[in-house]
Amino acid sequence: MELVFKALADETRRTVLDRLRARNGQTLRELCDELGMARQSATQHIDILVRANLVTVVRRGRERLHYLNPAPIHDIEERWISGFDQPRLRALGAIRRQAEEEHAMTTTVPTYVYVTYIHATAEQVWRALTDADLSARYWGHPAVSDWEPGSPWELQRPDGSGNAVAGKVLESSPPTRLVMTFEDSPDEDREPSTVTFLVEPHESIVRLTVTHERLANVDQYQGISAGWPAVLANLKSLLETGDVLPTAPWAMGRAHA
Repeated sequence: MELVFKALADETRRTVLDRLRARNGQTLRELCDELGMARQSATQHIDILVRANLVTVVRRGRERLHYLNPAPIHDIEERWISGFDQPRLRALGAIRRQAEEEHAMTTTVPTYVYVTYIHATAEQVWRALTDADLSARYWGHPAVSDWEPGSPWELQRPDGSGNAVAGKVLESSPPTRLVMTFEDSPDEDREPSTVTFLVEPHESIVRLTVTHERLANVDQYQGISAGWPAVLANLKSLLETGDVLPTAPWAMGRAHA
């Protein structure tokens, strides 16, 4: 947590986060242009943000795309804010989000990227992602499929009334990479979004990166932005402690809003 506070203490680095929040997935050149800063200086600030896990770098061919990672800020909120004056803060946050959403309606919906580090093996994380019984514990819904490329998958409702989310497996490379479509709307005119799980060994732990792309609108982006942190915090807790967090139902439900 010390690295996070050190990174946030600098105004330039906060500006980098603001720029990525406004338009995620920028290249280093784009960030330099927006900041009006030399490449070397910008790189130094970005490296500090990456070490603090506030920024994630995703390679696309020869490009390195930079994404805001909300996980450390979510942890700060859970540890120091949520237990104090949550109702008032939620009300203020709702007002702010409404204003931001109205502004964002005229912009391109960004890609959502979330990174978390889990004290587990890659095989254990893969099993948690693909095992129906385990996913039912941390997601609240069993994720059911044979997880072969081209096969359907679905996030089943506990009451048996159908699925909350469905889609098709696009890529499956155990235990490191799983890509699938994510269809959470009956609207046949909407193209499904795509979710990629990347499981990478990181020293003695595992780095799990979730990338949610091709989001249709701001409402969908806001929904998964609230949902994924709750789902992945539960997954992390289950693998590290054997139990899930006492997560509020609204947070879990919005994972597939």
